[in-house]
Amino acid sequence: MASDLSGNVNPTLIKAFVKSTKNVFNTMVGIEIELGKPDIKIDPTPSYDVSGIVGFSGDVAGSVVVSFCNDTAVSLVESFCGEKLRSDSEDFVDAIGELCNMIAGNAKKEFGLTANIGIPTVIIGHNHTVARLRDVPCITIPCSCTAGHFAVEINIKQVIFAAV
Repeated sequence: MASDLSGNVNPTLIKAFVKSTKNVFNTMVGIEIELGKPDIKIDPTPSYDVSGIVGFSGDVAGSVVVSFCNDTAVSLVESFCGEKLRSDSEDFVDAIGELCNMIAGNAKKEFGLTANIGIPTVIIGHNHTVARLRDVPCITIPCSCTAGHFAVEINIKQVIFAAV
C-alpha cells in the first residue's frame, strides 16, 4: 500500500464525493446506492470498462473517475435517461459524462474552496489507464446498487499557493 502518501489525503474532499455520489444517484438516476469503505488504489487501470473522467483546477488539482462495468453503465444510463442506449452511441457517452460531471460539480460545492472542473471525458474499453497525480494517492470508493457495481476513484489534492 502507498501508506506514505495517505497523509496527503484531505478527508473533507473525499467526504464531499461520498455525499455527492449518493445524492446524484438518488435524485438524478432514482437508484439507492451502497458505498463501501474508501481505500487506496495502487493500480492505475480504472476498476471497470466504462469511465467518466473530470479534471479539477484552482485550489484543488487532480481528477475523479467514475468507472462502471458495461452492463451496469447501460442499466444506469437507462434509468437516468429513461430509454435504453447502446454503449457505442453518442448519447450513452454524453450520459456517462453528465453523471460524472454532476458528481464532480456537487462535490466541488462542498469543498469550501475555489475549484474549477473540466469537460468530462469518457473512455470505453478494457484495461485503459488514467494518468494520475503521483504525490497524492488515488482513493477508490466501491459502490453497488441493483444495477451492479461501479467505483468512484478520487485523485485530488488541495493546492496551496505561495504568497507573492
